[in-house]
Amino acid sequence: MSVFMSEDRFEELVGDALDRIPPELTRAIDNVVVLIEPHNPNDPDLLGLYQGIALTERDSHYGGSLPDTITIYRDTILAICADEAEVVEEVAITVIHEIAHYFGIDEDRLHQLGWG
Repeated sequence: MSVFMSEDRFEELVGDALDRIPPELTRAIDNVVVLIEPHNPNDPDLLGLYQGIALTERDSHYGGSLPDTITIYRDTILAICADEAEVVEEVAITVIHEIAHYFGIDEDRLHQLGWG
């Protein structure tokens, strides 16, 4: 149940998912880099990962910090999908899920909202 997809096409899907974020939220995103990697070396089942200081946790000491990162794991997502339509959906869900962590939304709340 694995899909073949070029790196360029996958990157396009991540960009499309980011474009789906409402403009009012996009304007609030600051100092975040979105990366695409094949898989997480510590947790090969992980689809995405937010690393940084959530917007709700930032204070006056945050200035000058390195960018937060959102990493989307291409090969892991492709491995769980049966076709391109599933990849499109999973990429969108994963990107939204990780952006939500940036805004301080935890796993429990994401599950309640249906984004778990």
